[in-house]
Amino acid sequence: MPCHVLRAVLLMLALTSGAAHATTADPGAVPAKELFGAFAAPARAPRPRVIGGYSKGCLAGAVALPTDGPGWQAMRLSRNRTWGHPSLIAFVERLAREARAEGWPGLLVGDLAQPRGGPMRTGHASHQIGLDVDLWLTPMPERRLTAEERETLGAVSMLREGTREVDPARFGPLQVAVIRRAARDPEVARIFVHPGIKQALCASAGTDRAWLQKVRPWWGHDAHFHVRLACPADQPLCRDQDSPPDGDGCGAELVWWLSEEPWLPKPPGPPPKPLLLADLPEECRAVVTEP
Repeated sequence: MPCHVLRAVLLMLALTSGAAHATTADPGAVPAKELFGAFAAPARAPRPRVIGGYSKGCLAGAVALPTDGPGWQAMRLSRNRTWGHPSLIAFVERLAREARAEGWPGLLVGDLAQPRGGPMRTGHASHQIGLDVDLWLTPMPERRLTAEERETLGAVSMLREGTREVDPARFGPLQVAVIRRAARDPEVARIFVHPGIKQALCASAGTDRAWLQKVRPWWGHDAHFHVRLACPADQPLCRDQDSPPDGDGCGAELVWWLSEEPWLPKPPGPPPKPLLLADLPEECRAVVTEP
């Protein structure tokens, strides 16, 4: 982005957010979520570049997941979060095809990343480098959803109301199969699900358990599963997280997640400071200053 255009973006942010310091020519003075959230299109790049880690990074040369395809429909289009590294787009298309062959009606696709990755104004700490995608556990309907339905339909929780256990009327063999199919993909590093869903997966896996290692419990994630790809081999600036612990994760770790301790209210503290551009890898500065 040329400097004069950048100044205009910063001025716009100052006027809309009340942040007087945004009128400076230095984008580092503005919360990174405001900078990255202001872009409607990806940064041009000779080839896609994944920069940094899942919760502190950015993306150049992103491509968009088509709104509809054979076996998927994208949701919440107004957010403009259907962007990712080509590996992620290819994964969604591949999973949609393979899961459909196993009986899954189709994927309802939630957030991927913003056009230039980076921190989001709402909703996620991760999803910053174009290698994360949220996939609803509600099967895709046979018809094409309207634009309004894509904004208003809610993802359905798979849990019994008031519990941390799945409702068998909502979560069954089809949901197990689509998560298992995703976990078996060699490019997938992790899948995050609610602990109750992990418990159901552990109970139904039988002797085929190797794929469970990638499926990790996390808060929320009762209506969707969050798939994270490993850094592509040709992305030296991408930062993988550590590999998940050995084993299927169905033992002591899961027992803790299903106990009361993880869900106890935490004592109030100061709100976290928003990430600034200076907190991200240096290469991300070019992503918000290039056309």
